[in-house]
Amino acid sequence: MRVAIGGSTGLIGTALSRHLVREGHEVVRLVRGEVTASDQRHWDPDAGRIDAPGLDDVDAVVNLAGAPIAGSRWTKDRKTEIVRSRITSTLTIVTSLSPDGRCRRLLNGSAIGYYGDTGAEIVDESMPAGRGFLAEVVTDWEAAAAHSPVPTVVLRTGHVLARDGGFLGMQWPVFALGLGGRVGSGRQFLSWISLTDHVRATTFLLSSELTGPVNLVAPNPVSNAEFTRAFGRHLHRPTPLPLPLAAVGAVFGREFVTEALLASQRVRPARLLDAGFTFEHPLLAQAFAAL
Repeated sequence: MRVAIGGSTGLIGTALSRHLVREGHEVVRLVRGEVTASDQRHWDPDAGRIDAPGLDDVDAVVNLAGAPIAGSRWTKDRKTEIVRSRITSTLTIVTSLSPDGRCRRLLNGSAIGYYGDTGAEIVDESMPAGRGFLAEVVTDWEAAAAHSPVPTVVLRTGHVLARDGGFLGMQWPVFALGLGGRVGSGRQFLSWISLTDHVRATTFLLSSELTGPVNLVAPNPVSNAEFTRAFGRHLHRPTPLPLPLAAVGAVFGREFVTEALLASQRVRPARLLDAGFTFEHPLLAQAFAAL
């Protein structure tokens, strides 16, 4: 299979590209900068353009492009960029596809932020959209993907666990110093997935007949307090100090703290499990051990 990947230089895109090549597939990496390798193809989502031959020579597309949610304060301009980067990249992909072309499958990025804060309730793909900025972002993102002329999956991704980036990237050095701790009460649920299983699930979906939303999370979400204790044990460090939310709020804004840190999402990967996908790291301890 020949697969084009948008967002190919990010954490997931890089891992997915390597995995697909190891599995014998051919990858076309869509890049915004100068093309420096034979497997790269320039695209400009802001202009809605992909260099020739566009997507006419691929069997499937995985679009993971989008500005990071974390890393800077949610100013008005930053929030606009978070939305715009997802919508423009998605529309560039879908308008480059033809219902009669070679490409027969699109896997487009999405996130479990779609559900909003759901407390301790277990939610799956049948649940409606929640409230808040992140829920609105994902709703608009998925609406853009709905214009696709080919069978499409939206990848509602949870917190991805990897050694060099993702959900653990900024936390690792803090926890390694013994300064990690729960967020707020620690009772909010955290739905996670190992990078390995995210890549495996994406590859599984490339050859599946599933369409629509699919939750890319492990089947065993944990509370923030459980996650904190497990991460501390993995690094052999104490976790006595709760995260100073006032300081985080001063840097990133209260809205970021409320939606990205304190929101509770207990998400079940119902459609993946029903389709027969088997997780390599269904338990948090297994995911940490694999790191």
